[in-house]
Amino acid sequence: MARIAYPEEQDHPELAELVAKIRSERGGQLLNLYKMLLNSPPLAAGWLHLFTAIRQQCQLPGAVRELVIMRIAIINGADYEYKIHIPFALKEGISQEQINALRNWQGSGSFDEQQRAVLAYADSMTKEIHVPDAVFAAVRRYFNSRELVELTTVIAGYNLVSRFLEALQVDPD
Repeated sequence: MARIAYPEEQDHPELAELVAKIRSERGGQLLNLYKMLLNSPPLAAGWLHLFTAIRQQCQLPGAVRELVIMRIAIINGADYEYKIHIPFALKEGISQEQINALRNWQGSGSFDEQQRAVLAYADSMTKEIHVPDAVFAAVRRYFNSRELVELTTVIAGYNLVSRFLEALQVDPD
């Protein structure tokens, strides 16, 4: 059960425009994550803008984005984030075998060299914050500057998501 209440839409008519925007950018849904964020409308609006850019406006391949999101969810124990992204990962071309292997990706033969570099980068950013030069050099081989900024932002952003979800114990949808 969530640690704080979700605001009731009917009790806050001033949220109607923001709720409509969230629904329009999230496939008609108002997930519990966004319901919780509605406790602070400016943060909900900013969050929506940032994550719409991350998920819908970046050049970074969707399979790379979803691979790191899934890995971050595993590292951070963010079950909500993990479960909600499985369909997105599959749609972007991540196989069920790869999803199953993510917990112990280092010992798995399910990932190519680019994916291994991306996963090592996500692990470093998530676990240690500071990324060793060798890890960055490995991931740098596969991406241009824009894509590296986008990859780094996906990893940082979804660490934010998992920490928000887990700290407030947002209920699964």
